[in-house]
Amino acid sequence: MNIVDNLQKIKYELPQNVSLVAVSKTKPNEDIILAYNTGQLDFGENKIQELILKHDALPKDIKWHMIGHLQTNKVKYIAPFIHLIHSVDSIKLIKEINKQAINNTKIINILIQIDITNDKTKFGFSINDFDMIMKDELLSTFNNLKVVGLMGMASFTNNQDIIKSQFNSLKDLFNKHKKKLSLDILSMGMSGDYNIAIECQSNLIRLGSTIFGKRK
Repeated sequence: MNIVDNLQKIKYELPQNVSLVAVSKTKPNEDIILAYNTGQLDFGENKIQELILKHDALPKDIKWHMIGHLQTNKVKYIAPFIHLIHSVDSIKLIKEINKQAINNTKIINILIQIDITNDKTKFGFSINDFDMIMKDELLSTFNNLKVVGLMGMASFTNNQDIIKSQFNSLKDLFNKHKKKLSLDILSMGMSGDYNIAIECQSNLIRLGSTIFGKRK
């Protein structure tokens, strides 16, 4: 099957309330254009330099998502055009995004990354840390960014019970703070586990190999 067939099949099977980010990292512009021509506008990148090159070269109505770990000193390069930053994992990064949003006289939409695996090597706020931030009302002090949702990645395991438990922990956190922050997006699920994520109420999934094929 090719990219167009893959995308059409996925979109046909997705519930109407679930949005799809096509993870185009390492993929050539020709592959992105094939996906774009099917009506896919949301694409995810994890490297700043590659993201900038693709933004400059490809159609301007593409909505670019930063899905990789983001260093504070790189925010300024994507602030003018980024649609959504998925991987916001520290107060330091939140402050820098807000600063660069002010510099560009805009509001930048972000997802707060939560570490639902309890793996200290992974990025993201712990559930307890995020609860504390909400208690202290820290997020309300940043006027040029909008927290539109939460994002989390499950452990790389074949044990579906573990994956489901981790996704449900993020769903519960989302529901707990949804009203106060006016959250819209619960982002969970990649190529290996997106069906479980959707069962756990994810409404934004990120698929790479399922669309573009395995990375060489």
